[in-house]
Amino acid sequence: MSKSLLLAWVTACIAMISSLYMSEVLEYIPCTLCWYQRILMYPLAIILGVAFYKQDLRVTGYALPLSLLGILISGYHIALQKVPALKELEACKAGVPCSQDYLNWFGFITIPMLSFIAFVIITVCLFFMKKQVSR
Repeated sequence: MSKSLLLAWVTACIAMISSLYMSEVLEYIPCTLCWYQRILMYPLAIILGVAFYKQDLRVTGYALPLSLLGILISGYHIALQKVPALKELEACKAGVPCSQDYLNWFGFITIPMLSFIAFVIITVCLFFMKKQVSR
């Protein structure tokens, strides 16, 4: 049994449930970049869950690209929120601006930061698994 795979799956599930809680219960309207992060995270919860059930450590081949892309998008989203000069490059033109902070704990923990941390945890777990498979 792979503990890395279990941690990656649990992380994806927590991220998915948290994002649904924020939008459906707290009624935070997701911006465009939040939707892109969800598009990458939600399938990971399913893919990693099935891989854990089947103990398929080869899941890294199709899960790793999703998590790496998630790191890039959430990193860009964090930069939009924290670097004022980047607001001119904002992708969100309609609806909720991507630079808006619904959540700002301790001045740096935002929703995209939580997403970034989840994608990093998943990516690190997948790299450990990839190393384990290649042995």
